[in-house]
Amino acid sequence: MLVDRGTLDGADATGIERALAETLTDVLRVEQVSADSHFFDDLGADSMVMAQFCARIRKRPNLPSVSIKDTYQHPTVRSLATALTPRSNAPAKQAPGPVEVAAPAGMRQYVLCGTLQVLILLGYASLAALAFEQGIEWISAGETLLGAYLRAALAGGAGFLGVCTLPILAKWVLIGRWRPQRIRIWSLAYVRFWTVKTLVTLSPLVLFAGSPLYVLYLRALGARIGRGVVVFSRRAPVCTDLLTIGDGTVIRKDTYLTCYRASGGWIQTGAVTLGRDVFVGEKAVLDIETSLGDGAQLGHASSLHAGQIVPDRDRWHGSPAQPTGADYRGVEPAGCGTVTTLRRATYTVLQLASLLLFYVPLAYGGVDWLFAEVPQFTALLGPETLAFTSWAFYGVALVTSLILFLGSVLVGMLVVVTVPRVLNRAIKPDNVYPLYGIHYAVHRAIARLTNRKFLVELLGDSSYIVGYLRGVGYRLAPVVQTGANFGKQVKHETPYLVSVGSGTVIADGLSIVNADFSNTSFRVARTSIGPRSFLGNDVVYPSQGRTGDNCLLATKVLVPIDGKVREGVGLLGSPSFEIPRTVERDSKFHHMATGDEQPRRLAAKNKHNALTIGWFLLSRWCYAFVLTMLGFWAANLYDSWGAMAITLFAALSLLFGVVYFALVERASTGFRGTRPTSCSIYQLDCWRRERFLKMTGHMHLALNGTPLKSVAWRLLGVRLGRRLFDDGCNMAEKDMVTIGDNCTLNAGSSIQCHSLEDFALKSDRITIGSGCTIGIGALVHYGVTMGDGAELAPDSFLMKGEEMPPHARWGGNPAREMRDNKVGAAVLTSGTR
Repeated sequence: MLVDRGTLDGADATGIERALAETLTDVLRVEQVSADSHFFDDLGADSMVMAQFCARIRKRPNLPSVSIKDTYQHPTVRSLATALTPRSNAPAKQAPGPVEVAAPAGMRQYVLCGTLQVLILLGYASLAALAFEQGIEWISAGETLLGAYLRAALAGGAGFLGVCTLPILAKWVLIGRWRPQRIRIWSLAYVRFWTVKTLVTLSPLVLFAGSPLYVLYLRALGARIGRGVVVFSRRAPVCTDLLTIGDGTVIRKDTYLTCYRASGGWIQTGAVTLGRDVFVGEKAVLDIETSLGDGAQLGHASSLHAGQIVPDRDRWHGSPAQPTGADYRGVEPAGCGTVTTLRRATYTVLQLASLLLFYVPLAYGGVDWLFAEVPQFTALLGPETLAFTSWAFYGVALVTSLILFLGSVLVGMLVVVTVPRVLNRAIKPDNVYPLYGIHYAVHRAIARLTNRKFLVELLGDSSYIVGYLRGVGYRLAPVVQTGANFGKQVKHETPYLVSVGSGTVIADGLSIVNADFSNTSFRVARTSIGPRSFLGNDVVYPSQGRTGDNCLLATKVLVPIDGKVREGVGLLGSPSFEIPRTVERDSKFHHMATGDEQPRRLAAKNKHNALTIGWFLLSRWCYAFVLTMLGFWAANLYDSWGAMAITLFAALSLLFGVVYFALVERASTGFRGTRPTSCSIYQLDCWRRERFLKMTGHMHLALNGTPLKSVAWRLLGVRLGRRLFDDGCNMAEKDMVTIGDNCTLNAGSSIQCHSLEDFALKSDRITIGSGCTIGIGALVHYGVTMGDGAELAPDSFLMKGEEMPPHARWGGNPAREMRDNKVGAAVLTSGTR
C-alpha cells in the first residue's frame, strides 16, 4: 500500500481510525460503526459500497489513498487505519511528472485523415477486386476440368502470394524500419502507421498463428526472431522491428505484444524484448519498453507495464507482474536438431499445399459452377435481367440465402459434434507429442472445429448451451440447469477433457487452457472446474487451476496454479487474493434459484430465450439475404463494370452491415434502450438484456482507428464527444456509456456496463471524462466514473463503482493509483512525427 505522507498532516492511527469510521458511517447510512466490525460479515458491505467508501476517502486531503484491495486485506476500520499509518522511517514515494498530452487535432485535420483512410480502404478493395477479376477470367479459359483445376490452383497461389506480400512491401516502403518514436494521431504520419497496421493485421498469414509460416511472416516484417520460436497469438505485432524474440520462446494465444500504444493524442512505439526459452502465458499484455530475460516466464492473464524487466529465469505473474513461485511451463521441450527442422518444413509445405491445392480451387470452382450450371443463377446474369425489379431476382436470392445460411448452421453443428470425436481418438491425455506432426495437426483441427463462435453465441445465456457443450465433448453431468450455466463466449483447447461441476455458473469470456506447449512438444490435460462455483467475465482457467467447490472467481481474476486448493471463498485480482464468497446484497436473489417455484421460472426463461434465439437467427438471415441480393446485383453488373462491381459490393456490404446491426441492436430493446438494473436472472429485465447482448453485431470493428468508428458508436447510442480515437474497444450497452472529447481507447479494451453475479444481473452507467486513456486489454466495469485526463494502464481492471480523480494514473487488477510506477508516463523517443 502506498501512502503520500504529505497529505497526512501528522495524523496518527487514532485520527485516521476516527476519520475512516466517520466516512464509513456516512456511506452505510448508519448511526455508528465499530472499529472492529468486519466490513462484509458484520456490516453487510459489498464491493460497490466499499468502492464508494474508497472514493470518499480519496477526496479527503488529510487521509491517505485507499484501494478496494486494501479494504479486503484489512476488513475492519482498526486494521485498515493501522495499515494506513505511515512509519517515520519509511521513504516517501514520489509520483512521476505529468504526462505530455498532444494538442487536440483540428477538425480539418481530423476530416482529412478520415477521408484518406476511406480512400485507402477503397483502393485496397479495388486492387483485390481487380486481381479476383483477372483470376476468374484466366480460370474460365481452361478447356478441361483438369486445366481449370490447375489454373485455379495457380491463380489462387498467385493471389495468396500477393495478399501476403502486400503488407510486407507497404511496411518497408511507407515506414522503413520502425524505431522508438511518437506519432501524432490524425496526422499524415498516423495515416501511414494506420495503413501498415491494417494491412499487417488483415494478412491471411495471421490465421497461421502457431505455424512456422507465421514466424517467417514476422521476420519478413523486420522482427528479430530466433530459431524454434512458436507464436500462437493472432494479435499480430505491428512495429515489428522493435520486437526481439530469442530461440525456443513460446507465446500463447490472445497475447498482445504490438510494440505500440496510444496515449494522450500520441501513438508511442517502443521495444519488446524476449530472451531465449521464454514462456508468455495466454491473454498476457506486454507494454512497450518491457523485456523478459532468458528462461523467464510471464503467467496467464498477466502484464508487464512500461519499463518492467523480468530477470533471467524468473517467474512473474499478475498485473502489473510481480515475482511468483508458480511454474506456468506445463511441458518440457522434446526433440531437437534436424528432426524438428524437418518437421517444421514439412508441416509448412503441407499447410500451403492444402490451401492452394484444395480450398482455393474448391472456392473458385464452386462459384464458377453455381453461375455456369445452375439455371436460376444463369438467368440472373442475362442482359435482360434487371436486379431489384424482378420477382425472380428476389425469389432466387431468398432461396439461396436460406439454403446457405440455415444449411451452414445445421451442417456446421453436425460436423462439430461428429468429426472432432473421431479425430480425438488419436490424442491421449498427458502424452507428450512433438510439434508439427500428425498429432499436432489433429489437435489443431479439433480446436478449430469445436471453437465455433457463432454456435456458442447462438445458444449461450440459455439452457440450450448445456446440450450443445455436452455434444461437443464437455463433461457436465450431473447438470443443475439454471438457464444461464454458460455465457455466449466460451473457448478451449480440447473439449473432451473439460469437466464442470454441478450448479456452476459461468459468465462470458471463459478460456480453458487445457493444452501445454513447449517450442518442440505439446500435451493435453484434464481440466476440472468445481461445483457450485461462479466464474466472472474474461477468466483464463488453466488445467493446473487450484480451485475446488463453491468458489467465486471474479472478473479478470488470475486463477492460482500453486498452493492449497481454494474452496468456499472468492478470488479477486491478478495476482488473486481471497474475498468473501458472497455478501448479503448479492444473496438476495438466491431464493429465486431454488424452491418449488424455480422450475416455473426456468421454464419462462427458456421460452423467452428460445424466442431470442429465433430473433437472432432471423436477424442474421436477413443480413445474409441482403448480402445475397447485393452479390447477385454485383454479378449482374460484372460484365459491364468488371472489378468495379466487386469493389461496389464490398463497400456497400460494409456500409450496410454497420447501419443494419445498429438498427438491430436498437430494435432488440423496442428502441427504448437499456437502463441501470439489479435483478434476478429469472426476471424479465435480465432476459431482455440477454436478448440485447445477443443481437450485438461486430461490423463496426472494421472501422477501428478511423473517425468513422465514432460515427458507428453514435449510431449505436454512445454519448460521445469530439475526436475519439478508438483502436479496438468493445462496449456492451452503448447507450449507457458517456465519453468526453479527445479520449483514447486502446486495442482489446472493454467498457462493460453490466455483470452477471451469482444468479443476478447488475448494470449501471459509465462516464469517461475528456482526455482519458484506457490501455490495451483494460476493462472498465459498471458504475465507474473517470475524471478528465485520467489514464488507466494496460490490462487493468477498474472495478464497479470506482471513481478516478481527474488526471489520475491508475493501474493493476483491481486498479489503484500508481505512485511507484511510471504508468502512462511519456516514453523517451528518438523522434516525433
